[in-house]
Amino acid sequence: MKLLQKLPRNSMIWMPFLVLPLVVSAVGLQVQQARLDQGATLTLVSLAAFLAWYLLGGSLACAQIRREWLQRRQLRRLSALMEHSGCAECAIAADGMVLHQSPESLDAAGDWRGRPVFQMLAGRLADAEGEGASLLARGLRQGAASSDLPAGGRLSIERVGDDLLRASIITPAALACANAAQPFDYDRLPVAIIRLAADGTVLDVNQSARAYAGEDVKGRHLSRLLDGLGRPIEQWLAEALSSGRTTPPEVLRASHAGADRYVQVSLHPEAESGTVIAVLSDARALKTLEAQFVQSQKMQAIGQLAGGIAHDFNNLLTAISGHCDLLMLRHDKGDPNYADLDQISQNANRAANLVSHLLAFSRKQTLKPQRVDLRNTIADLSHLLNRLVGEKVRVEQQHDPRLLPVRVDRGKIEQVIMNLVVNARDAMPDGGRVDITTQNVDLPQAQPHGRFAVPAGNYVRVTIADHGCGVPPDLIDKIFEPFFTTKRVGEGTGLGLSTVYGIIKQTGGYILCDSTVGQGTVFTIYLPVFTGADLPAEDAPEKPADAPALSPRHTQRVLLVEDEAPVRAFASRALKLHGYHVTEAASGEEALEILNNDRFEVDVFVTDVVMPGLDGLSWVRRALKDRPGKAVIFMSGYTEDVFENGRNPVEGASFLQKPFSLTALVAAVGQKVEGAAASSEIDA
Repeated sequence: MKLLQKLPRNSMIWMPFLVLPLVVSAVGLQVQQARLDQGATLTLVSLAAFLAWYLLGGSLACAQIRREWLQRRQLRRLSALMEHSGCAECAIAADGMVLHQSPESLDAAGDWRGRPVFQMLAGRLADAEGEGASLLARGLRQGAASSDLPAGGRLSIERVGDDLLRASIITPAALACANAAQPFDYDRLPVAIIRLAADGTVLDVNQSARAYAGEDVKGRHLSRLLDGLGRPIEQWLAEALSSGRTTPPEVLRASHAGADRYVQVSLHPEAESGTVIAVLSDARALKTLEAQFVQSQKMQAIGQLAGGIAHDFNNLLTAISGHCDLLMLRHDKGDPNYADLDQISQNANRAANLVSHLLAFSRKQTLKPQRVDLRNTIADLSHLLNRLVGEKVRVEQQHDPRLLPVRVDRGKIEQVIMNLVVNARDAMPDGGRVDITTQNVDLPQAQPHGRFAVPAGNYVRVTIADHGCGVPPDLIDKIFEPFFTTKRVGEGTGLGLSTVYGIIKQTGGYILCDSTVGQGTVFTIYLPVFTGADLPAEDAPEKPADAPALSPRHTQRVLLVEDEAPVRAFASRALKLHGYHVTEAASGEEALEILNNDRFEVDVFVTDVVMPGLDGLSWVRRALKDRPGKAVIFMSGYTEDVFENGRNPVEGASFLQKPFSLTALVAAVGQKVEGAAASSEIDA
């Protein structure tokens, strides 16, 4: 017996298995004897009981070994954690035995390993054994327990295994910090916050976020609350968690809050918990700015297209009307063919008028800005406006008596007023009233209007309001586009409002439209107040007036530079018919090569502006360095190709706007020749 007590308890497991063969053999013999001797039954039962006792002891020993093995494994893990915890902690067995201490615990309390924890707590608890045993029991039963220490601080017990506890002593200072660090109440934040699981499930949502997500959203997937990402929500969340940084914001649509409610969402990963914090903010202003930019880019693209088309059409119309003029010179008015030629000429002029509308929209038409008082300008139009609207519609005007001046092209602003009034008349087929109002306005900050905004500044505001049928909301953004019209086929070209838009924008102003179906439409124009002086008359582009056809008596030499062959052919023939010696060039480079010949004499340069390679301005400036004082005529569809801010880049140069007639071309060259001759006489 003494020998068995000295053996390790774990070795007892093997004894039943060692004895098992002997017992089984004995049982077998007894069974054989039992068949011969009925009195051997008692002996057999005794042996069976002996065998059961040994097997039961072995199973109990196995269970004990398993518990001890698990405890050692858990203790190793816990010891490794405690070595780097930075706190005074110790590992305790279920019976209260101290198994391990952290370095901080060793420094603070000494080495108590292998002794009961109650002895270690004797100086900290009044009844260390009673209170300690109760605390251990609660920790084993509930998983965690704590008790305040009389001297301050707290003893905390946490179960980390079936028979293993982790005891921590929290100092008074650390306890004060822990009490101060209460869980943060996200509902107090004015920022919308949604806490998400890694798969996109909503774990929590604060009060501010409910305006976007709704009330009962816990447990729902984020994709059911926000859409428009363009990729799976899970992928977005995974990228945020893997990066460990706050993601760039995404603009999404909040399906709960309405079709046009957009939010800006940033994700902040919480690596410790594997969750993601989504921060939401209202993005309606951002989407409005984006829509304004897209609309501006769209209108700019349409304007560039319209300007390009107008440029090409001007060249074609110049050639058509020019050759038509040449044919008309060879026919008398009584000739049957003359009427056909005259019809071609008139239709070419009508086409040129349509092109001018495109140039107006693309803000590349020719303007002559001047200081204008809009009260007088609109008042002078009263008679014409009344005739335009007819008897069923009356036009009423109301002007600010102290209206400030603006700098506009008077003729173009009259065209704007007439177009808008006619548009108002067409919106009221049964008659009504058109109100024209002018007043000074001072905008201290930008004034948003749908997809547009008027910058801060001083303006003269002109409003033209009708009480007609109105424009549907889905069409209001298209009304300034070229060829868009709500009228029936044959009732309009769709260029009226686009022309108005182009004139106002080229002038530096803004035009807005508000409309309600069944109530009417209001067009509002903002024109910057002008306080400066007008440009001197000599700085304005010089445009030659039409003149009668000249007789063929001129001997002056003209260098004609034009890349479009039909236009060049017409202009050359027209000038030659009137006695000029014409040398043609298809590009600026070719013109400079011709001028390199010192024996080549020339009096007037007539050149297109927009050409491949060297443009008109570039080659003329080079040529004038070697041949100063030569007369120059620029040909183009709009003055901005030549005159920047209304100033002439080449002293004394004239501008001939395409499409031009034969008479206008000859008159322009004639003026330059006569001017040069007059200067020569004065010098002589």
